[in-house]
Amino acid sequence: MSPSPIRVLVAKPGLDGHDRGAKVIARALRDAGMEVIYTGLRQTPEKIVSAAIQEDVDCIGLSILSGAHNAIVPRIAELLQAQHADDILLVLGGTIPQEDFPQMKESGVAAIFGPGTPLEDTVQFIRRHVKPREMLTS
Repeated sequence: MSPSPIRVLVAKPGLDGHDRGAKVIARALRDAGMEVIYTGLRQTPEKIVSAAIQEDVDCIGLSILSGAHNAIVPRIAELLQAQHADDILLVLGGTIPQEDFPQMKESGVAAIFGPGTPLEDTVQFIRRHVKPREMLTS
């Protein structure tokens, strides 16, 4: 039995229309051998959590540049808990002010990656904090 690839959902919640960073990180995760599901722009917390559960992901990566993280992230964490899916690793990227880090961590965010974070740092964090699943062999 060999480990199956880590599955990551990359999401752009809220009204933020800038997705270049999300696409860059999605590509880096794919290049690192992970399976990536990109939800596209303007996703609601409900749609993100539903997609994460349907896709059976190990990690949700949120990209937020709009400043709406204080409302969106706690809602996503709440929905994950309500669906008994709070074992999904939750990471956040974007322009998050340092003073908001404690609230994000309290909401269940495992790591926050700001502008300029080396892509390899994000890849390695996810690899270290997601437990790979075992693939069934035929």
